[in-house]
Amino acid sequence: MSSCSAKDAKKEGNMKWWQLSLVGIGCTIGTGYFLGSSIGIRLTGPAIILSFLIAAFSTYMVYNRLAKMTAKDPQEGSFCYYARKAHGHGVGFGCGWNYWCSNILIMGSQLTALSILTRFWFPDVPLWVFTSIYAVLSIIVVLTGTSGFNKLENLFAVIKVAAIVMFIILAIAVIFGWIGKHTGGFQEHDAFFTSGLKGFWASLIYAFYAFGGIEVIGLMAMQLKKKEDAPKAGTMMLLVLAIIYAVSIGLAVMMTSLQNFTEDESPFVTALNDDGLAFFPHVFNAAVIIAGFSAMTASLFGVTNLLVTLAKDKDAPAFFEKKIKKLKDLPLPSLGLATVGLIASIIASFAVPGRIYEYITTAAGLMILYNWFFIITSSLRLISSSLFQKILSWLGLLLILAAVIGTLFEKTVRPGLYISLLFVVIIAIVAFFIQKKGKQNKTAS
Repeated sequence: MSSCSAKDAKKEGNMKWWQLSLVGIGCTIGTGYFLGSSIGIRLTGPAIILSFLIAAFSTYMVYNRLAKMTAKDPQEGSFCYYARKAHGHGVGFGCGWNYWCSNILIMGSQLTALSILTRFWFPDVPLWVFTSIYAVLSIIVVLTGTSGFNKLENLFAVIKVAAIVMFIILAIAVIFGWIGKHTGGFQEHDAFFTSGLKGFWASLIYAFYAFGGIEVIGLMAMQLKKKEDAPKAGTMMLLVLAIIYAVSIGLAVMMTSLQNFTEDESPFVTALNDDGLAFFPHVFNAAVIIAGFSAMTASLFGVTNLLVTLAKDKDAPAFFEKKIKKLKDLPLPSLGLATVGLIASIIASFAVPGRIYEYITTAAGLMILYNWFFIITSSLRLISSSLFQKILSWLGLLLILAAVIGTLFEKTVRPGLYISLLFVVIIAIVAFFIQKKGKQNKTAS
């Protein structure tokens, strides 16, 4: 049972719904969209637009169900608490630690990507220098507390949306021949599904990954002045994301050949590479770095606060529940463990050569989807739903399952599935023994 009661939760928070929407956009738009979407484009071509629309619908279903549970029963542990209440202690434990591990992977991949992108300007500087700098800056942001984090994420959200809108405006101007060297019109492709159903199916995970971050918003919904505004905040957030994602990705795909897209460069930079806009790669590279840093910091903030809740619920050592009052009630032990996990993830990224960014991105995306699955199933048990809502929920579950299964059909992303399953098996084994020990203690007493 979470230590924050519904009665206490309703007394907390002064955030308005539109502020939560902005934070949600800030937490969601990261290198998964700005960089990882190139992998999805390479896998399926123009059909990536459909992948993003499917992911947007499924994400809406997940957040909508989470927000309704939050409005009905506000709890500090958010989706972990609801999973425990609906499915038992073992599932709640698994969701919490699955989220923690997935975000550690996300932070490692984001830091690796940020360092690679920064070498665009400083090619001779070792990667570890940049990873160290970004890691320290991220920790400093978390040290400012919830208020500082919210303000910074609001600023980042505006910058990231502005960067995407800038690309859309420039792309349209280039297509119509108003600026640049483009001959005008769209790039023609052989087919909408350039790699058939298998390629499209495999691309789904990268579209879903671009929407990852709603769990942080579920945790931060506790800061709303009116908890019942949580669904409205999520609806607006996802509507904005779905529109700018679909339009910008569509323009990028239609402006250049598919073979030009690589996981080492943003698809938006690739799309305008040959159009004589010398300033754009520099400006957009900076925007991608801000996006990645923002998403990475959101992950660090999320896992730091979640570990405190896990400790309160006896799913982590009590030591991690401690907060330092002199540092704005900062959960220093929890932040320390997250930092250790972050360093381990960075070392793994540098130690294993080849497609490690792609593998870690896939694994992290899949682990997020595992939690989304339990968010929907928990809501079906805990809140009353109309027949239409149940049908939409089951459709959301099927699409999430389709994204997971799709990774089996593409050898370049399949190792990510195996990595995610390894984490899940380890967490499940630990959860089994903890639950078994709990039953033995009850019997003994």
